[in-house]
Amino acid sequence: MFNFVHGNRRFIQVVMVIIVLPFAFFGIESYFSQSGTSTYVASVGEHKISQQEYARALDSQQQRLREALGGRVDPALLDSPDMRAAVLNTLIRERLLASEAAENGMTVTDAELQAAIAAIPAFQDNGKFSLGLYENFLRNQNLAAKTFEQSIEQGLLQERLMGAYADTALVPDRVAERITRLNEQQREVSQVLVSQDQFLTEIKLEADAAKNYYDSHEAEFQIPEQVRVEYLVLSLDKLTGQVEVSDEELQTYYREHAAEYEKPEEREASHILISAAADADEKTRAAAKAKTQQLAEQAKKDPAKFAELAKKNSQDPGSAEKSGDLGAFRRGAMVKPFEDAVFGMKVGEIAGPVESPFGYHIIKLNAIKPGGKSSFDQVRKQIEAELKKQKAGARFAEAAENFSNMVYEQSDSLKPASEAAKLEIQTSPLISRKGAELPLLNNDKLLEALFSEDALANKRNTEAIEVAPNTLVSARVMEHKPASLRPFEDVKAEISKRLLFEEAGRRARQDAEARLAQLQKGEDAKLTWSPAQTISRAKHEGFDEAALRQIFRADSTALPAYTVITNPEGAPVVVKISRVNDAEIGDDKRKAVVQQLRQASGQETLLAYLASIREEADIKIMQENLERRER
Repeated sequence: MFNFVHGNRRFIQVVMVIIVLPFAFFGIESYFSQSGTSTYVASVGEHKISQQEYARALDSQQQRLREALGGRVDPALLDSPDMRAAVLNTLIRERLLASEAAENGMTVTDAELQAAIAAIPAFQDNGKFSLGLYENFLRNQNLAAKTFEQSIEQGLLQERLMGAYADTALVPDRVAERITRLNEQQREVSQVLVSQDQFLTEIKLEADAAKNYYDSHEAEFQIPEQVRVEYLVLSLDKLTGQVEVSDEELQTYYREHAAEYEKPEEREASHILISAAADADEKTRAAAKAKTQQLAEQAKKDPAKFAELAKKNSQDPGSAEKSGDLGAFRRGAMVKPFEDAVFGMKVGEIAGPVESPFGYHIIKLNAIKPGGKSSFDQVRKQIEAELKKQKAGARFAEAAENFSNMVYEQSDSLKPASEAAKLEIQTSPLISRKGAELPLLNNDKLLEALFSEDALANKRNTEAIEVAPNTLVSARVMEHKPASLRPFEDVKAEISKRLLFEEAGRRARQDAEARLAQLQKGEDAKLTWSPAQTISRAKHEGFDEAALRQIFRADSTALPAYTVITNPEGAPVVVKISRVNDAEIGDDKRKAVVQQLRQASGQETLLAYLASIREEADIKIMQENLERRER
């Protein structure tokens, strides 16, 4: 889903949200307490959520998290029970909102839908909608235009419902004006850092200061209890690598799934677009059509000039610079009027004007790529991977049971389970109760088992513990190091340095407060101020939120005013406020703030309402089908 800007900011919150209202009114327990035998994972009244829809939503969410975290993310986090429940919760929430919008008679017109899609920046070139960019997006995402448009329509309906609740909220003008003035106010400030460095040389610690601190803060110098373990990992991925598939099985699968390897016909086309919004007046659309007709006559008269005409005249920026070329596409990728025209043409033919929601097109069909069936050799590796995955999935439950039984029944060694399941025994670095560096071992249940009496004293295998979907780990303690206290001599220098800097920091704070008192009395504190800078709550370079609150909380009835803040490094800073500028609040600004406050209030009302209809809705979670998808 793509962002809307400006007038569509609220729509972003509906369509683009990563995990909305995760457990605010559903609760994770309700997700995994029911079961069913149908092919859908959940139902909200008569509306069902299919396994495919759930899988797409989960995959999409996982991809967004990978991108947001730069790919550095624990696989267990991406497919955790919390993650899966949150994604399912979002789908259920959407069903509730859609049902509520329908019951209230809310609809989205074709013109509104087209305008919303045209406003998406990803589909724009130099600020104008590009049909080529839109079609490329659909092709790259393997989405039919109808499917994408339905998702946008759904988001608009949900936004409209939320807007209806915002319209019911009351915000007094005086409240809006007060908030606006506070947010827009600017203060001109100068500052002086009171460094602790100037006090370091004059501080002399008592001879026994470090030892006294050590004795009274032993917990800070504890080396936590640690263990080194050997462990086995049984996972679906490992099992997949052990599975073999015969050529006969591959051929059988290919025959039985022949339809999956049928490649649909594709067509290559170029176009010239003369834009005309669907909701434009009749005169505007008539003028656009007339211009298209004129260009169409030129193109048909001299087809060799089509590329030149497209580059000069097409109002689709994405394809105009490529002489109108749209590349190859299949049925379902384009809006229907355009598609119907293209798939009814002969190679070299020029057609138009063709009317679509985006205006009028002149289309030239460049080539036809016939559909066909991929050969067995072309898809052999793909089929092999799929069959291995299926076989491994079918065997995993049995393998997991055998693995669990063996590490329990022969608990004095991991070797029997290793040999039976063909798994490598691995060794960990030292780990503590607080966690392990290795993601697979950084599991609360596993850590609890490793530090249990049975594991520590008897060196027995832990039970097979699921640390990630389709991933079991059993571990055995090889080395145990009880908690211990670091020797004083090892930490003496560290403690002395800490005490020295703490005392210097305390003296710097005292000095800053003393200078503040002088300034507030009107005395000369002998400070060299930095150049003045103007800050606001929105623009405050160099000041964190805590410092900003302190500066704007300072009494400014008499200027200059003074206060002491703490900078991000923890050092005291004396701040002088020399000027306060109250912004002029125009009607547009006041109205915008009122609308924001109403939306916030309305959203709270909507959440409460959704919680109430959740209690009445017939919501079923098919746990069995969720697990089937996960396997």
